[in-house]
Amino acid sequence: MDATGKSVQCVVVTPERAVLDEAVDFVALPMYDGELGVLPGRAPLIGRLGYGELRIRRATDTRRFYIDAGFAQVRANVVTVLTPHALRADEINPAAAEEALEKAKGIAVTPEEQIALLKAQQRARAQLAVARRAKENLRQ
Repeated sequence: MDATGKSVQCVVVTPERAVLDEAVDFVALPMYDGELGVLPGRAPLIGRLGYGELRIRRATDTRRFYIDAGFAQVRANVVTVLTPHALRADEINPAAAEEALEKAKGIAVTPEEQIALLKAQQRARAQLAVARRAKENLRQ
């Protein structure tokens, strides 16, 4: 955090690597039940993440990441994201995500298989949305 307290430190960690650790003006988190925006001075919280887009903004620059569930903590102007899988928008392979989506549209025999297919669809759709939005930002 900078000396003026006008930024939020955003830290994204997976079991394999630290994906992000930088001061930003704003963080949008993909919570399991909707999106949560975090500005400096946000009250502390711990929450469950869903599959979706994490956005960070610094001045006029917006960057996007795909987050694959996990947990988030906001405390003392630090947003910590613990997730099993995270990708920068430029790391997403849209063709692979489309393929995963098509595969996940298969027929399930058991309720457990149906739940797994629905989660795979959510993951693939979220990755495609992050990649599409990042591409749209590049055109602007």
